[in-house]
Amino acid sequence: MVEEAGRFLAGVAGVVYSERDGRYLLLRRSSDKDFAPEAWECVTGRVQQGEGFEDALRREVREETGLDVTVDAIVGTTHFYRGPERPEHELLGVVYLCSVPTATVPHIGPEHSEYRWMTFGEVQEMLRVNHASEAWLLRTLRRAEMLRKALPEGWVGHARITGFELG
Repeated sequence: MVEEAGRFLAGVAGVVYSERDGRYLLLRRSSDKDFAPEAWECVTGRVQQGEGFEDALRREVREETGLDVTVDAIVGTTHFYRGPERPEHELLGVVYLCSVPTATVPHIGPEHSEYRWMTFGEVQEMLRVNHASEAWLLRTLRRAEMLRKALPEGWVGHARITGFELG
């Protein structure tokens, strides 16, 4: 018996870090969003048909913030449902650690109501760990913080030049 291939969405998330300021960019979802309204998040979005993960990441960061980022590392993967556990809500994603030289004022669109550049310590104090989306963000930033400190500079330089897509 041959199993039918599943259907799901592919997504990306970008943890944006300011190298000079030592701060992460957090975005607050607009109150009219259908999923996790008013929750704090990093840049997130879906991969479009014919687009690779890194291209989707750069496009989403540009669309949501106006920033051009450097991709430094893969933080991890994610799997969740944007609502009830139905195939049309299932999302598999790749989470990236990105950087910008300095914390600049991003251009945020209608998806978000505000932004903050924050140190990891400030993020830990602010996020609501009883909110599933913000608890995920905290786990993600904790891993990004550890990765950022542990990755050899040579690896980051190599990744910035070659990227992560092996296709």
